[in-house]
Formats: sequence, structure tokens, C-alpha cells
Amino acid sequence: MPGVSRAAPGVLSTVVGGVRRCSRTACGRVAVATLTYVYSDSTAVLGPLAMYAEPHCYDLCTEHAERLTAPRGWEVVRLAPDLMAPPRPSDDDLLALADAVREAARPRTPEPTVATVEAATVEVGRRGHLRVLRDPAP
Repeated sequence: MPGVSRAAPGVLSTVVGGVRRCSRTACGRVAVATLTYVYSDSTAVLGPLAMYAEPHCYDLCTEHAERLTAPRGWEVVRLAPDLMAPPRPSDDDLLALADAVREAARPRTPEPTVATVEAATVEVGRRGHLRVLRDPAP
């Protein structure tokens, strides 16, 4: 359709309300990694895309993340070895899925209906909209 932009697949940002883009100037590609500097250790840490956009972190596309170099004397730590591979489900995700399947397969016991509860009680008196009930068990 003319005039309708199609967004590339990526991680949605809860802050901006759209797909997060590469922080490099004049690059509009979808971000897949986050770069953080640890100045005290002279280290640049490149990891998977952070959940939230942070002011002192830089989101990078695949091309810029793969070509990343650090200043002389600095070390680059890459926590995201293969940025193009789809993320694998974690153990927590698999356990949550297994629990959901078990819960769905568990037979449901019917809860007592209001009519059943009312039939078991005896009305002793009434004052306006309030009722006095006697417990059927002695």
C-alpha cells in the first residue's frame, strides 16, 4: 500500500513505542545488541539487546555490532556470540510452558453454585436488605 511504512522485525521499545534502531549516526537498521562501556575496567561490553533503552548504552544493528572495535588498550567482551540466530527459549520459559500444559490437562472440579449454598442455609429473619441465616450443621 502506498504511504504505509512496514517496520522491520525487532524488539519493541516500551519507552518510545516503536522498534529500537541502531544508535550509529545515519543508520536506521533494527538494533539487535546493546553496547555498554565499563570505564573503570577499560572494557566495552556487547550483549543482547537490553529490555529497556538506557541513556548511557548504545543499541547497535548486526553490522555495527560485528564490526565493533574498542580504543587501543581497551578490551571488548562479546556476550552475544551469534546475533543473527533466533533466541533459544530459556529453562524458565520451558518450565512455564510445561506447567501451563499440566494445568490445562488437569480435570476441573465444579465449584459449588450459589443455589447449592443457598439451599444448605436456612433463613431465620430479615431486616431490610439483610438476612439472618442459620448454619444447617448443628
